[in-house]
Amino acid sequence: MERGSFSSSKGSDSADFEVELTLSDKLKVFKSSKFDPDSYVTTRCRAMSEKEIRHLCINLIDLKKASAEEMRTSVYANYASFIRTSREISDLEGELVSLKNLLSSRAKFVHSIADGVRIESLNDGADNSSRRDDPTDFEDREPTSFDKWLSEFVETLEILLAERRVDEALAALEQGENVVEEAKNHRTLSSSALMSLKETIMEHRQKLADQLAEAVSQPSTSGVELRSAVEAMKRLGDGPRAHTLLLKSHQQKLQRGMQNLRPSNALYGTTYTTTLSHHVFSTIAQAAIDSLAIFNDEPAFTSELVTWAVNQTEAFAVLIKKNVAAIPAASGCLRVVTESVRICLGHCVVLESHGLALSPTLFKIFRPCLEQALNANLKRIDLCTAAIAAADDWSLVYSPIGSRSLATGSISSVVISQPKLSSSAHRFNSMVQALCEDIGSLDILQYSEQSLEGVLQSFNSYINMMISAFPGSIDTENLEGAGRKIVKMAESETQQIALLANALLLADELLPRATSKLWSFNKSQDQLRASNKQDRAPEQREVKRRLQRFVDQLRDSFCRQHALELIFTEDGGVRLSAEMYLSMDSSRDEPEWFPSPIYQELFAKLTRIATIASDMFVGRERFATILLMRLTETVILWLSDDQNFWEEIEYGERPLGPLGLQQFYLDMEFVILFSSQGRYLSRNLHQVIKNIISRAIEAVQATLPEDEWFADVAQIAIKMLSGKANFGNTDRDMSSPTASVSARSVSSVHSHGST
Repeated sequence: MERGSFSSSKGSDSADFEVELTLSDKLKVFKSSKFDPDSYVTTRCRAMSEKEIRHLCINLIDLKKASAEEMRTSVYANYASFIRTSREISDLEGELVSLKNLLSSRAKFVHSIADGVRIESLNDGADNSSRRDDPTDFEDREPTSFDKWLSEFVETLEILLAERRVDEALAALEQGENVVEEAKNHRTLSSSALMSLKETIMEHRQKLADQLAEAVSQPSTSGVELRSAVEAMKRLGDGPRAHTLLLKSHQQKLQRGMQNLRPSNALYGTTYTTTLSHHVFSTIAQAAIDSLAIFNDEPAFTSELVTWAVNQTEAFAVLIKKNVAAIPAASGCLRVVTESVRICLGHCVVLESHGLALSPTLFKIFRPCLEQALNANLKRIDLCTAAIAAADDWSLVYSPIGSRSLATGSISSVVISQPKLSSSAHRFNSMVQALCEDIGSLDILQYSEQSLEGVLQSFNSYINMMISAFPGSIDTENLEGAGRKIVKMAESETQQIALLANALLLADELLPRATSKLWSFNKSQDQLRASNKQDRAPEQREVKRRLQRFVDQLRDSFCRQHALELIFTEDGGVRLSAEMYLSMDSSRDEPEWFPSPIYQELFAKLTRIATIASDMFVGRERFATILLMRLTETVILWLSDDQNFWEEIEYGERPLGPLGLQQFYLDMEFVILFSSQGRYLSRNLHQVIKNIISRAIEAVQATLPEDEWFADVAQIAIKMLSGKANFGNTDRDMSSPTASVSARSVSSVHSHGST
């Protein structure tokens, strides 16, 4: 089932119907206000089996995960705009509150003036004049109960603030607020008295807030005291400043710890990364816990927390990059870089439970460093492999690790499990295994794909390097310094086949095993098996196909070189020419019916290669068979496509005679016979040989002996060349196979010639 489809894989009717609908038509049912999920699911699933419903549920879960991940990616992509908008909204809210307070104070001022005018208008003029005439009336007036209460209230607040009894001061301020509300509702106080009480409360509220802010800023303030002070500031209505001071306090703690954890000989590399990472992300986590516990998830405070956490993470990542990862990345020490990144990611993941996903921030800082380390490591693989290949004797041995295990008397199975490669192939394999393990530990798809492509390109470079190790390769003409070749030549056939063994084992087993680590490092065994069989199966098949193409290039170069050695002489002459057949009919000597020397050498070479390959390609006999098949095809196809050969045969001044044709037929039958007995006669090779024979017969238009004659002679030649028969006695009996064949061949030729 594809994503976005709600039909079962076997429901053909509904599937055909959905194919015809456009995406907008499919979504109309969900946009309706009368949409009923229960009835929809019941209708859709009525004809589905349990297995199909389970499959549908799995796909819906995958869609949910993909949708959540897409939303999360979208949020982080636009997070800067979100934070900026949230800040603007917060500032606007603050301005609205200030405007509201200003309007409220102006309204109260107007009401107080109106009340004063109303009270004065109720008094008679005489009484007012007597009050104005008596300047000592105000001084002699007794204080009211409210004046006494207000005086005691102010004195209590001053004492509580001086003794830093925050909870009691908050309770007192809340009591004063209650008095204000009650006076407003029941009009028990005059406007001037009410204004005086409000000013007193506001003044002491500000004093308490400033006192708490000073306490929060002190480095010696403990965590409990910090949270208590911030919560008190929030109760005082100073939440924004309280949250900012909370984060600032944690930042100061963070900076003090980072200064104390300076890189040193005792604290360096991954140890420094682990210690600092734990300190940074545990501090960020504590800040998140404090923020959410005090301010819940209010958007303005959450935005400030996320912005602060991102800034701290960036500063931390830059510090790790500078002190730990920069130098190893430049030199290609990938393990130090990946280990540092993995440690940081491990601590960073803990914050996701608090709603902080800071991994993208780490990737943004570490990405250039990781890419530099990866590219430098791939380059180092090529350079180290080339340096060892310059002195490689191309002999297959066990890994040096396995040899040391054998010397120390450890379990023999450890040695047996080690592959047999040449020294440069061992080095290439070990470095690629380490690279894939390091990148796989990060479990990042982008770098896994980039590493895979780098490994394939490095293997291609190594294949080209081994191709240049063939003596006949053009690349071997490249010299370095005073006539020293870049790659040591593989002079013997054993060494040259060892090159093929290197490539085959790397491509067929070792490199696929290494690249599987790029995706399976953090998976359990069950998950790994499922991943190998399902999720990564197409990718792994494509990797093996590409690796096999590189091996085919090396194999084809091997076949081409050995074919050229057979066809041409050292001075550039052609051994496989038409002259070897055209001269037979003009010779006065009776021909010895035996395969031509070049085909005898081809048989001997193939026999030697088959013997060497049987030892080197244990368990991979198919590759040895294909190698022999390709080498034989290379020689025969060259003969089939050689225009000079066929022009002399078909249109030359001296035409091909019956004896030459018979020798040519015998050579081709010889190739068919030993290829068939060696089980590397392909259909293509057999057809090409048949076409060649037919073309030669058409050119001569002569009658040849029976097919059994060619088969008998070819079989005798194979036995003689392989040492299974000895016909060296000159006084041989005419009843022996060679005598009978020779006599029959001669008589046959003369009889055919007379006819």
